[in-house]
Amino acid sequence: MLSTAPCLVRPIMATRPSSQHSKAPAVESTAVRERILECASSLFYRQGVRAVGVDLVVAQAGVAKTSLYRHFRTKDDLIVAFLEREDIDFWATWDGVAAQHADDPAGELDAHMRWIGERLSRSNYRGCPQINVAAEFPEQDHPSREVARAHMQGLRSRLEVIAKRLDVPRADVLAAQLALLINGAFVSSELLRDDDATEILLAAVHALVVAARATPFS
Repeated sequence: MLSTAPCLVRPIMATRPSSQHSKAPAVESTAVRERILECASSLFYRQGVRAVGVDLVVAQAGVAKTSLYRHFRTKDDLIVAFLEREDIDFWATWDGVAAQHADDPAGELDAHMRWIGERLSRSNYRGCPQINVAAEFPEQDHPSREVARAHMQGLRSRLEVIAKRLDVPRADVLAAQLALLINGAFVSSELLRDDDATEILLAAVHALVVAARATPFS
């Protein structure tokens, strides 16, 4: 077969290695970037972003410093990538829960408190990455604070959608209260026992919703 159709076989054999070689560097580059980001994210979360230098990141990731700077021009870029990575994970969980309660806003709110309570109860939980990093940088224009600010606004917006579906008089106020409750829980996890985070969150949410429904329109 090969000898009877050499012109058909040879171009195919010639193009396949070329395609594979062109894709290989891109795949390898993506893998290196992910390894750096994975390592940096773990270090940043456990130790804080200011305490972790790029030398430690490259040592733990097993890459050259030039590789890090090829993917992240500055440490600030790496911090932002870490926060964006955490943001994607958080909202993927949130939206997955929301999709299961499309016709039940009260059930959705309870479900969010349950998975957040479970997260707070983890032995390796060190607080909300967005809040932690924002606390380390007082400069309002620092890029990490911009990501953190967008995260907080996203939380309040999603809570306001739920509050409107609950048909309370002041959905914006309830959303703000719920956001404060959740963020307060994130920074107070060490005050909670391993088994009471979810119960406390649910009780507080139910009290806020009852109070919101009793509030007259103004």
